[in-house]
Amino acid sequence: MTDALSLDAPAPTRPDGVDADCWLACIDCGATYPPFEAVRYSCDDCGGLLEVRYADLPDWDAFSGRGVWRYADALPFETGRTGPIDPENPAGVSLPEGDTPLYEVPTIEADLGLDRLRVKHEGMNPTGSFKDRGMTVGVGAAAAVGVDRLACASTGNTSAALAAYGARADLETLVLLPAGKVAAGKVAQAAIHDARILEVDGNFDDCLDIVQELANRGEAYLLNSLNPFRLEGQKTIGLEILERFRDEEGGFPDRIVLPVGNAGNTAALYKCFRELVQAGALDRDDVPKLTGVQASGAAPFVEAIENGAETVKRWEHVETRATAIRIGEPVNAPKALPGVRETGGTAVAVEDEQITAAQRDLAGEGIGVEPASAASIAGLRKLRQRGEIDADERVVCLTTGHLLKDPEAATAASDDPEPVENDVDAVLDLVGE
Repeated sequence: MTDALSLDAPAPTRPDGVDADCWLACIDCGATYPPFEAVRYSCDDCGGLLEVRYADLPDWDAFSGRGVWRYADALPFETGRTGPIDPENPAGVSLPEGDTPLYEVPTIEADLGLDRLRVKHEGMNPTGSFKDRGMTVGVGAAAAVGVDRLACASTGNTSAALAAYGARADLETLVLLPAGKVAAGKVAQAAIHDARILEVDGNFDDCLDIVQELANRGEAYLLNSLNPFRLEGQKTIGLEILERFRDEEGGFPDRIVLPVGNAGNTAALYKCFRELVQAGALDRDDVPKLTGVQASGAAPFVEAIENGAETVKRWEHVETRATAIRIGEPVNAPKALPGVRETGGTAVAVEDEQITAAQRDLAGEGIGVEPASAASIAGLRKLRQRGEIDADERVVCLTTGHLLKDPEAATAASDDPEPVENDVDAVLDLVGE
């Protein structure tokens, strides 16, 4: 881990040659670049991942309004637009997004024996997943650097969000999906927003390899979470959780449990916490423990945490019914691994059956999520059973996508409809049974 990714790192200072309020910095070698002078996803010098850094980090008092753009002072643009992007004055195009519920789940809370449990449901965003937060900023960055074709590899939610925001911005959109491995609801979303959909004979990681090469050739602007601007939008999840939990519970949560696919949210939340600590808005001791959850059939991040590894080893073959996290090489692991370790968190793998059980538990609270979202509850339950999470902890579980993202999985997890004759007495007889 580089010193810049430590919770104890000092606030960044504006580098020479950069006039903007923010810039890009390599997390490995420290090289810096102006934010929008060129299309750039990784460091020119060493190939390391980039992140956006700011000359002035805001305190809580700087924020006003609602949704993602409440936090404009912590983002690369001043505001989000509600109409097509103007290339001469780009900003994030907004649907709008964010301001998602922080639910109470009393039955699950009591069953797990926790002091407090809340569920942050990102499935209540415009296209039904947290990806909208990243796209409102990422599509604005695309306009700022002057591109006109957007592209992504996807397990479904990224393609749906990119298609919607690309349509709103009036930009061409190309999505690559692993053939036969994406839930029908997500494919339909991308299609209705008029994205060009290509189904690749391979898995998600193969799709991402192709999209990265297209981006390297200048054929499209990459909007997977390798894009550092996308993660800026996603860090607002952390800002919302901390603000609302503080206001409603009288303090910050002890732990945030979240599903891990490409590890973008884990990286984004950790960056949110680091910046708040650097701004003096959050005490280091109040930083929540980041706890990642993967499906057992796609758990390279958990493997790295359990083995104390500095890097994630790619899994060539991954399989889980939680399609949104069916990923064998989390590209944001270099940012996310320090986040788990620096906050005192952990990572755990759960079986598909445990994920389905958690999905039903959430449904019993009136909260409908896709399977990958329920992994956070399944992981929390497993860690409580192991005794790795104490009863006095105050926990927030992140659920990342809406139930209707994967209606087939919802049907499989539910009881079958019961046939009945077209007669009131027949209905009463059946109900009585």
